[in-house]
Amino acid sequence: MIDSLSWVLVRDRRLLTVRTRGKEKFYLPGGKREAGESDVECLCREIREELGVELDPRSFRLFAVLDELADGYTDGRRVHMTAYTAHHRGELTAGREIAEIAWLTSAEADRCPPAGRRVLGMLAQQGRID
Repeated sequence: MIDSLSWVLVRDRRLLTVRTRGKEKFYLPGGKREAGESDVECLCREIREELGVELDPRSFRLFAVLDELADGYTDGRRVHMTAYTAHHRGELTAGREIAEIAWLTSAEADRCPPAGRRVLGMLAQQGRID
């Protein structure tokens, strides 16, 4: 089981996603916690590293807890992803490990691994994205 945290940001009816260098799929920004980190501490650190913005710790809201097949593993490994929304300060800029930033609609779900596809579907069902 891979335990990860992600940030859900919708703008102009599209979901923010990132593609890591060397990968083909687009993922929700975020990552794995370091020892002793809370969800908020981890996600603030990961988003600062990946996208150069600061999340407002007081604005965190749980979006969903997902259990999906992990991308890139052939052994059936799963990802346990806790996704949050949060306000941010600063302009989104790709960090050194990020090859590309993309704003996706539900029609582009095939560009994401299972957890990303699920979030896109949930947002479309809520009428928040196209």
